[in-house]
Formats: sequence, C-alpha cells, structure tokens
Amino acid sequence: MTGWDVADLTGPEGEDWRVPASELEARQHRLAHLLQEAGLPGALIQHPVDLYYYAGGRQNASMFIPAAGAGGSTTAGGDGPVLYVRRSLQRAQFEGGGTNCPHEVTSFPRMKKFAETLGERGVKLAPSLQFGEIPKTYSDRFVSALSPLGACGDVTSVVHGQRETKSIWEQEQLNAAADVQLRMFEAVAAVGGEGVTELELVAAAEAVSRSEGFGGQVHMRRFPLSCDRGVIVAGRAGGIPSFFDSAVGGTGAHPLNGMGSGFTRIKSNEPVLVDLVHAHRGYIVDMTRMFVAGSLNETWVSRLEDMVAVKDTVVGVLDQGGLCSDAWTEGFDLAQELGHGAHLMGMEPDQSKFLGHSVGLQLDESPVVAAGFDRPLPIGATMAIEPKVVHPEGSIGIEDTWIRDEEGMRPISADGLWPSITEW
Repeated sequence: MTGWDVADLTGPEGEDWRVPASELEARQHRLAHLLQEAGLPGALIQHPVDLYYYAGGRQNASMFIPAAGAGGSTTAGGDGPVLYVRRSLQRAQFEGGGTNCPHEVTSFPRMKKFAETLGERGVKLAPSLQFGEIPKTYSDRFVSALSPLGACGDVTSVVHGQRETKSIWEQEQLNAAADVQLRMFEAVAAVGGEGVTELELVAAAEAVSRSEGFGGQVHMRRFPLSCDRGVIVAGRAGGIPSFFDSAVGGTGAHPLNGMGSGFTRIKSNEPVLVDLVHAHRGYIVDMTRMFVAGSLNETWVSRLEDMVAVKDTVVGVLDQGGLCSDAWTEGFDLAQELGHGAHLMGMEPDQSKFLGHSVGLQLDESPVVAAGFDRPLPIGATMAIEPKVVHPEGSIGIEDTWIRDEEGMRPISADGLWPSITEW
C-alpha cells in the first residue's frame, strides 16, 4: 500500500483536471492512422510534453502506439497502445483515465528484453523514435535495444503535425488561459507606475497566474527548451538583445537568466512593453500590450500604429488561407515601406525573422510566419502574431493569440478587449 491517494490529484476546489480519456483515445487513434499514412510501423513516445498529450501525464515512461493495421495493433491481433512506466505506475494509471484508460499501463521491462516484450505484443518492426525531441545519448540506448526489430525511423514531424490542429477540448483550455491572462494584465495596470521595477510588475502578474494553476514551466521545442514567460521591459531595457530568438530580449535578473525582466525602474513617458504568457493545464496563450507612466510621444505612438497595421496584414493573409511565408513577406514588406526594416523584430545584427509562432502545449510550435513555411495555417491551429520594433531607447509592439476556424482568424486572447496603450 502506498502512502498517498490518487484522490489528492485534483485541480482547484477538487476539480478533475485530467485530460479526458476520450480525448486521449482520439489522439492515439489519429496518430495510428497518421503513422500508417507515413509508412511507419509504430511510434515510441518519450518526450514529456507528448506523453502528456497521448497518455495524460508526464511520468518517466515510454508509450508504444502501433500504426493502424501494423504489428501490435488490435486490428492485426495485437494489444494496441501501451505505456511502459518506470515511475510512477500508480499515478500513470490514474492520469490516463483510471478504469477508463484507453491504453494499457504496465511496468517498464528490462531494457535488454524490450524488443522481445514488444514482439510478444505482435510487433514485428522497430517503432519510430522522437529523434528531433530527445537527447541522442537517450535515443541511442533505445536504438540499440530495439535493433532485433530493425532500424528505428523518426516520428518527430508526424507528432508535430498532429498537434498543430487543436480539438474542441484543447480550444476550451486556451480560452480559459486567455481569461486568466486578462486578469494578469489588470494586475500590471493596478501596480505599475513611475519608479516600479520590471520584476515587481512580473510578480503581480505571476501571482494571478500561479493562483489559477500555472505549473511553473513554459515548454519549448527549441534548445535550451525554456524561456522567461514574463517579458516586461521598460525604456532602454527594451532595446537590449538576449540569447532568445525573439524581438525583445531585456536585461533579465542576472546573467544565467539573461532575458526578460530585471531591476530597471519605470521612468515617465517611456514605453513599457508587457509580454505575458499564461498556460492553463499546459495550454499557452501569448499577449503583448504597451504601458506608460504618463504618455508616449508621437514617434512611439506612430510606431505602434504601424505595428498594428502589420499585424492586420498578417492576420488578413492567414484569414484567407494564404501561406505563412506569404504572410511574412507581406508583413515584412509593409514594415519596410513604413521605415521599420532595420528595427523590425529587433535591431541588426540581432533581428528575429518571424512575425508569428504557433502555440499549444509549447510556445514555439509549427507553423511559423516566416520564410520557408510555404503552407497555410491549418484549420484549428493557434498562433501568436507579434510584430514589434526595437530601438536603443526601447521597444514597442502588439501581440495576440489567434485560432483559424472555418470562418477565418478569430482572436483567443484579449484583442480589442484591452487597449494597445495603457497609461498609469
């Protein structure tokens, strides 16, 4: 008997915050058919975010999902999806749906017996691994262990592609995240003013987010897999670049956390860019607005108006089903025409080459409003669109999270519910 009870694993007021078992089953079923289309015999899911997506939790585990009709699938006489858990087995069973769990949950076998264990389930060919997500030293162990079943393919792009389209349930989580995010901006508006530090503003927003269940991590695909979710930069701090591939860097609190907010204090009539992320049950929304203690001069106001025009251009292209690369080209061309080419999304040589990034369980999902993404934003996909300009004396811009539905682009975050400039 364990010293804990699964009844303790609840959301606020005892809410059941597990991913519905029906949602997990639909995702597993969809992946099985995507694997079949890609000519892959199966997948071994091991990245923590994707374990949450397919298995309902991020335990130390590996999840095998066979392709439709392939060895190991129920239609081929196999046993279907299975989650092999190192720890915690009991928690993995509960998070997968308990008695409604759509997949088997069992202990991880000895590594040298792993291929044999899969073979006993009817698997005939080695499953594909997430080579684009997991460390090579980790994947090498599984490549070796699975070698009796042949070579392992790469399932990374298949998983990424599936996750681009958000289900109705996922959209509900994003809408809930946006509601909390709006209150984060209200908290910033309430405590800000001349002399307040960037970190004090972040703390006010963070208190709201944490109280509503934010888990403390903003997941990313790109190494180093993390960022500061509260990028509030005042005046000249908004012109400082960082390691992070974004328009705005910021001083950060210290060199190891060298991006985002630091100890810069707000000065009168200087732009304060507030870029806040909130994640509800893992699902991320991203929004940026401008604040000022006093008022912004005409130059700054004009720059912001231009970025709103660039945003409208990008949204318009995506709304009509245009290519993400075309949205980048048209947005960039307009910014250049308006005189912002050298300052769009950063200053040379530290400019970022995008105007929007897809969001979901990770901040940097695909596709991106950038060159090379020669495809539309899929129906059901969610994207943060964020044109910004950066100068030595500060930065300014706007950002909202959008979803493309059957009728076009629809804002998830505040959009017109929160002004582009708020004065303290």
